[in-house]
Amino acid sequence: MEINQIIATNLKNLRLERNLSLGQLANLCDVSKVMLSQIEKGDSNPTINTIWKIANGLKVPYSSLLEQPAQQTSIVQKAQLTPQVDDQDHYRIYCFYPNTPHRNFELFQIELDSNHRHESAGHGENTQEFIMVIEGELTLEVANQIHTIKKDEAINFDAANAHSYKASSIEMVKAVLINFYPA
Repeated sequence: MEINQIIATNLKNLRLERNLSLGQLANLCDVSKVMLSQIEKGDSNPTINTIWKIANGLKVPYSSLLEQPAQQTSIVQKAQLTPQVDDQDHYRIYCFYPNTPHRNFELFQIELDSNHRHESAGHGENTQEFIMVIEGELTLEVANQIHTIKKDEAINFDAANAHSYKASSIEMVKAVLINFYPA
């Protein structure tokens, strides 16, 4: 991909992620709306100074406009992932999509063996956790409250503080877990 197209794709993605119009971006960057439109279409070869103005206006590293965009479509197979495990190997977590500078969430599949518990220390300020149970029944303890989540149910909570998961069914619990890190 040519550098004009790389910059065009990255600029448009960054602008849309922030829900900015071309006019709003022009005000932030001190670059004309017409010029930004031409750059987004790949019709212009912006100068280094123009790229710096855009990067500063968006508060992103200069290189984020020049990096080849990641492949938009990807398939991740669980069999290719190495799980993280607890001390007794009763809790396994598979990271399908890690947090990146362009992705403010992580997507996991968790497995918790029957009648076992896993303690989590928390995930940082303002982190939200979303869990959907696929198999079994999960007991979640968070903020001195106990919640039971059954198959095909979901819960979300503030994950900044310690919390715990317990497989409260006779079968292993499988769940999809998303940690969301607000910008």
